[in-house]
Amino acid sequence: MSTSHPQSPPDGAADDEPRPEPIRFYGVSWVDHSGGYGARRAGLTLSALLLAAMGGTLLFLGYSGLDSSETAGWLRAMVVIAFAICTAMAATRTWIRYTRPAPENAVDESAFRSIKVVGFVGVFLAYALRSTVEAPGEKLRRLDYETAVARHRRRTAKRSGHPARRRRGKRA
Repeated sequence: MSTSHPQSPPDGAADDEPRPEPIRFYGVSWVDHSGGYGARRAGLTLSALLLAAMGGTLLFLGYSGLDSSETAGWLRAMVVIAFAICTAMAATRTWIRYTRPAPENAVDESAFRSIKVVGFVGVFLAYALRSTVEAPGEKLRRLDYETAVARHRRRTAKRSGHPARRRRGKRA
């Protein structure tokens, strides 16, 4: 079994051809859905759902602790609202990152890191839902890769061969 580097060109491909960008947990198997792609996608979907369930259980236990410590009702309500809003925002931002290209004037994703930490259940749910369709981010990577390959083919098709071997016209 040969282990080729994900950035090495496939057999018969030129060194200057564009190479697909690897996706976390999938490498470049998303290009042709090889190397256990389906099993990996199913496993990651189930893992993300399991982590979301465990996170929900953890949040429930935390809320139960607030409830048993006789914390004020308004404070318990604020905690639930904060987690619900952060979960919804984290799920939405994660889903959008997997399905749409980032706009030119996009806000830096690191500004939302704390919201994603608090709403971690939403991140896991968005990952699990996207994994049921394809590898998260595959649509965007495929679009970029196919555009780069098409651009490369157009560029190389215009060449008529090695310039030194061209026949030169007769000089007068």
